[in-house]
Amino acid sequence: MFDTRPDREAEVALVGRSNVGKSTLMRELTGHSFDTGGNPGVTRSPNHYDWAAEDFVISDLPGFGFMSGVDEEHREQIKTNIVQYIEEHADDILVAILVVDGKSVIDIIDRHSGPDEIPYDVEMFHFLRDLGIPTVVAVNKMDKVDDRDERLNELCDRLGLLPPWKQWQETIAPITAKKGQISSLNDAVREHLHDQKRDDLFKFF
Repeated sequence: MFDTRPDREAEVALVGRSNVGKSTLMRELTGHSFDTGGNPGVTRSPNHYDWAAEDFVISDLPGFGFMSGVDEEHREQIKTNIVQYIEEHADDILVAILVVDGKSVIDIIDRHSGPDEIPYDVEMFHFLRDLGIPTVVAVNKMDKVDDRDERLNELCDRLGLLPPWKQWQETIAPITAKKGQISSLNDAVREHLHDQKRDDLFKFF
């Protein structure tokens, strides 16, 4: 199990496949660098960032799915650890941010959709919601997407949300973390924090 979590009650957790830009987003949110690598799956255990004065932590959980040089058994173990971590801390996670790659997410979901298979991203989205954790899908790398609205509508469709995406702005947040374009994510996160009477955490988003 991941046992490096600071003793903090309130948490915002970043989850998602390897190589979708979670660590870049974490850097953008906190202003601090974390180990990121060009290879998928470099983050094997969570990165936590907490502020001394606040009872609050932002966690970047390891990527799940394909990782170069990582065998299937190890990949499954990481995924199991992530699921157990989220279940264990579900009551403290104010918002989960599911990060996806706007350019490839539809292809990946469609490639892994079948009678015996649920794509990781879709499975994780419903898992978080089933636990009652408010979830924002941060659709990253949108600067590389030409048919923006169409792509976001397709993503809603795959996640079981009725398009158009613009009616889900508290759930679907198009961003480009590398360029610091994350205002739609901050707005969505704030909406969920406000619902839980945690406006005191707005300063982090």
